Amino acid sequence: MKNVVRNILALSFLALMGLCLLTAFGSSAARKKGLRCKGLSVIIKDSLENSFVSAADIRRYLDAESGGYAGKFQDSIDLVKIEDIIDGKSAVFKSEAYMTKDGVLNISVTQRRPAVRFQKDEGGFYADEEGYIFPLQGNYTAYVPVIDGSIPVNVSGSYKGEAGTPEEKEWIKDMISLVGYMNESGVWAENIVQITVQDNGDLLLVPRQGKEKFLFGKPDGIEDKFSRIEKYYTGIVPEKGEGYYSTVNVKYDGQIVCRK
Repeated sequence: MKNVVRNILALSFLALMGLCLLTAFGSSAARKKGLRCKGLSVIIKDSLENSFVSAADIRRYLDAESGGYAGKFQDSIDLVKIEDIIDGKSAVFKSEAYMTKDGVLNISVTQRRPAVRFQKDEGGFYADEEGYIFPLQGNYTAYVPVIDGSIPVNVSGSYKGEAGTPEEKEWIKDMISLVGYMNESGVWAENIVQITVQDNGDLLLVPRQGKEKFLFGKPDGIEDKFSRIEKYYTGIVPEKGEGYYSTVNVKYDGQIVCRK
């Protein structure tokens, strides 16, 4: 009998709690329905790293594409649509839209972070660490390594998304690995100022100092090839002197081929 009473009391308590929650939600919804949007607040979370988009840009996108928000009832503002508008911009990685109690529409934006810039004769594009391609931005240029020459990726200047073929995706992945290795070393990112893709696909690395250029070959065996470049500087340059050779070939396994 005691167990039955306990169960009845427990069920009654749960029912009362449910009723209270429904009342609270209903009251909140009713209050929200009667509130209008009083303004917009935009935060670019990574503005110190890149400046592809600004708060003014976000406001302009919404003014042009959202159908309006200022003065509208809060429950009539489609937050998902607003996020879709902003996320559709090539330099935006992710946005979050939400209303606060004071009636302000808040937008939080995270930009895409480029790992490398590819420059072709007819234009260029960025790629982030995941290999996602997005266009160069007219109002801002990111300070990232630039790879020029015969880029084997066929995309237009306005393209965004992954590369079109498995071969292109793999090549971009390898190039990002190359740039990542240079950045992690701390030395090569500072000393290599230019990477050019030759017509046969080989990479030519140009150092900041000296007249020699390094024929790197394809973007594979990265650590081993840089190890041989280091051996050139520590073993050959002290003996022959700086600028003695014009081309240093490290594309073949276990070899350093120097030419005047």
